[in-house]
Amino acid sequence: MAGIRDADHEGPVATPVDRLLGAKSYTREARSASRFVAWSETLEAHLAYIVLVVCIACITPIDSLASAHSGALFGLGLLALWRYGWGLTHFVRSNIYRSLVFPKMRKVADDCMLDNDGRGTNQHAFLLVTSYRIDGDTTAAVYRAAFEAAKGAPCEVTVVASIVELGDQRLVKLLHRLICSNDTKVSLIITRIAGSGKRDALAYAFRAISRQDPGENDIVAVIDGDSIVPPDLVSKCLGFFRANSRVGALTTDEVSRVHGKAKFHIWYSLRFAQRHILMSSNGLSRKVLTLTGRMSMFRASIICNPDFVRQVESDYVDHWRFGRLKFLTGDDKSSWFWLLRNGYQMLYVPDVVVATVEEPPSKLFFPAATQLMVRWFGNMLRTNSRALALGPRKVGYFTWWTIFDQRVSMWTSLAGLAMVFLVGLFETPFAFLIYILWVLVTRYILTLMLFNSRPRVSALYPFFIYFNQIYGSIIKTYIFFHLNKQRWTRQKTTLADGRSRFAGRLGEFSSAFVQATAVTVFITIVALVLGQIAVPDASIFAMAYGLDR
Repeated sequence: MAGIRDADHEGPVATPVDRLLGAKSYTREARSASRFVAWSETLEAHLAYIVLVVCIACITPIDSLASAHSGALFGLGLLALWRYGWGLTHFVRSNIYRSLVFPKMRKVADDCMLDNDGRGTNQHAFLLVTSYRIDGDTTAAVYRAAFEAAKGAPCEVTVVASIVELGDQRLVKLLHRLICSNDTKVSLIITRIAGSGKRDALAYAFRAISRQDPGENDIVAVIDGDSIVPPDLVSKCLGFFRANSRVGALTTDEVSRVHGKAKFHIWYSLRFAQRHILMSSNGLSRKVLTLTGRMSMFRASIICNPDFVRQVESDYVDHWRFGRLKFLTGDDKSSWFWLLRNGYQMLYVPDVVVATVEEPPSKLFFPAATQLMVRWFGNMLRTNSRALALGPRKVGYFTWWTIFDQRVSMWTSLAGLAMVFLVGLFETPFAFLIYILWVLVTRYILTLMLFNSRPRVSALYPFFIYFNQIYGSIIKTYIFFHLNKQRWTRQKTTLADGRSRFAGRLGEFSSAFVQATAVTVFITIVALVLGQIAVPDASIFAMAYGLDR
């Protein structure tokens, strides 16, 4: 391999492939992070956490809050009953889906594959990979996995590489020649466009696939440039489309390969463990809440539908303050909404695992988490209102309520903290200590429940669960009133604002004003529940409006 210096006389490209096929090398920081993450998953780490909780419990005067403020206990209890009851519902549904429902779906899909293979049914699969500003090692690993999956597929496969840089084109051609040179059933199509965004890249690639005239039962796997798919991807997913014509798309389980410090490893592993449970729960309704851009598989007839392509390429919503708000990020939400609106089933396949290479946008945790949350939650909230507008009969009652809960949860997560803050500030400071104990105990219970999703969990998960709930809710409430804030974390591209400077400043002021009003109303309601402010009686309103005469 070291002797290969160029592909099609286009310059040196072998270095990433050499590193990929050779021995793995780890930096000192990566080794240190790996050791710390491994320790946090040990019994000793969990025992240390339990000791911490016991120590705090020993110094916490539990009776003080009960005697000081029954309103706080009532409010927290009501919130806990709602939030944890809803979480338990997802947990139970997740287990029903993975233990009872999905095994039957898997058997039907596998039997359908065997029946169709026996009849010699002709079918084709497309693996569309989008790459932009991703390092050579990751690109090599991603395309190698894609070509291996193509070789292992039970049908003919076309790998469609949507790229920007010429260096990526050379690398992809070289990998195709090395891995698939003797396999005539695997072909390669390369589409190169300017780096104008992922939406343009996807639309261009979709049209390239349309020109191949795919059949009714052909499928297209849309794979991000940092996602490493398993060799049996096609064989384990194809049968679901054959078995049910109402299935429009599916997505799979994910695990992370993180480049960064230990806190990033723990944070990402927590997110994917929670994702597995929530996806399984919504999979029971045959409508997942997102067709993740990392790897989702679609029926080819949908990918070739001009209306679908237009939606992905230039999606927008009409907002009462921002006017027509074009989408920069969130192509996965655009495709999801199109399938939701058109009544397709969207499945979750929990026994197929895609590995995603995570490169945090900053070496510092808080800036990186903030950037990612702004993008994730912005994509969610920009699509949320139009999904709710379809109505529960169209969407399905459980799915519709889950979408509605995305709006409710960002306030209920903050309500408990607001209650404790007001009680601790104006009545008894012991409320803070009791709240810390409550957080440590309840989040650890949630952590233990994740053993249902993953074989190992970190003793540090409770802190990250709380961070996601509180800081995530703060980001959600901010972005809910600033839906025009859009930015890619890797490409560093933003959406051009066509408004004048005055209109832009007026829009920012209106966003800040509406958010401040909402927060004021929120705090007022919490204070009313606690009884810290009284509701004016009718006589006061009568005096104010001169009706007491």
